[in-house]
Amino acid sequence: MADEQTPFLDLRPVDGGFSIPELKWRELLFVGALRPDGEAFVRDPSRPLPPFAGGDPFPAGVRFRVSRRGERVVVRREGAAPGFPV
Repeated sequence: MADEQTPFLDLRPVDGGFSIPELKWRELLFVGALRPDGEAFVRDPSRPLPPFAGGDPFPAGVRFRVSRRGERVVVRREGAAPGFPV
């Protein structure tokens, strides 16, 4: 059973990044924790970020590229080498 304080236990590593369920990606956009920046997304540190198990996968000042894979969203740091740590 997931701890109520860490609802994002289903963050899964993928080559060069990680994936989260599409519904959780939409939540991050809805609360404004992530916002579009050109063709990428950036963290808005003034907005609340729901807790993630293992720390913050969206540090401020980093641009993220996203793609959809089934019902999940794959997130990769822009310009990061494959296998960057989450």
